[in-house]
Formats: sequence, structure tokens, C-alpha cells
Amino acid sequence: RTEERMRVVPSGQACGATVLGVDLAGPLSAGLVADIRAVWLEHLVLAFPDQPLDDDGLERFTCAMGGHGEDPFFAPVPGRQHIAAIRRRADETTPIFAESWHSDWSFLDPPPSATVLHARIIPPVGGDTLFSNQYAALEALPAQVRARIQGLNAWHSAARGYAPDGLYGAGDKGRSMDIRPSEEARKRRLQPMVRRHPETGREALFVNPG
Repeated sequence: RTEERMRVVPSGQACGATVLGVDLAGPLSAGLVADIRAVWLEHLVLAFPDQPLDDDGLERFTCAMGGHGEDPFFAPVPGRQHIAAIRRRADETTPIFAESWHSDWSFLDPPPSATVLHARIIPPVGGDTLFSNQYAALEALPAQVRARIQGLNAWHSAARGYAPDGLYGAGDKGRSMDIRPSEEARKRRLQPMVRRHPETGREALFVNPG
């Protein structure tokens, strides 16, 4: 039984937990996937340490958790359609990628339900990926602010980063990541500022400076 071997260690912070005792490279039974999903919905961000996944395993886990999404401005790694490499050389001087708070691909309709990251090589210091709890962010808003934005929509666009004149556009020379800026990034989509999660039913603040 998956619940007998899976151990969840909450971070003690606003979100996040470490999941131990599971092998993501092995068979992903319906029971294991359901257990992981329940823990994910509770803690919002999950870390699975010491998982020696190859590309097949990464794609298998991604599909089990909800399927592949669209990466419109990243070139995939060779031989794969749905895996992009987030990389940076030690001597690279370009602006740090995705350094501002953001929700991945919030300009898509619908936006992705999740992002799966697999760390292959990480620096000994720095390079942290940080997360915020948008349920808590909404709940912390003053009542008058929440009342003002409830029911409103906001425009989301990838232009600031991925248009030809954006942060990762034609002037972004020397970056090791294979980013493909495009005029398509200027397209805009309306998203609700307060979004209800389709599984938990809880409302979250869905705005970001990116």
C-alpha cells in the first residue's frame, strides 16, 4: 500500500513538503498517483529528493500528474518534444532567468495546472527556486482590496519576457538557454484575478508581475 511507505515531511512554511519513500522511476500505480496528488493539493509544492529520473521517467511522471503542457518560447532538448532545459553556465553574465515572481505560462488559456522540475546539476550555493502560497496571499489582503478585485480580470501576456524586444529577446546575447522570442508573445489573455482551484474549490490570488 502506497500510504504505508510514503512519508510526507511538511516544510513548516507557508507551503511545501518533502515526500520520501516513493520511487518515481518505478511503476506509477493509480494508488500512488492519487496519494501524491492528495498531498500536492494539501501542500502546494512537493520535493522528491534523490530521484534518478531519466527523460522517460520525467515524462511518465508528468503525464501521471496531468499531462504535457505547451512551451511556446523554449526549444525542447534534443529528441524530446516536452522537456526544456533551464540552464545557466557558471560564467554566464546574462540577467538571471525568471528572477521575478511569476506563475508559469499564465498567459495561456487555460494556464498550466503544475510545473515539474527535475534538478540534474545545481550550484552549491544559491540558485534557489522559491514559491509563494497564493491562497494565503489572497487571505492576507485587506478586506476592501479583496472586495475590489473579486470578479475582476487581468490581462496576461508573455511580451515582457519573450517578445523580440523583451528581456529574453534579440538583445539577450550569450544565454545558454535555448529561448525562442516571438511576436506571438504579444498576445494577451484575460484571467480572473481571484481564481478558484478546480479540485480544492479554494480561491487564490492569480496575478503576477511577470
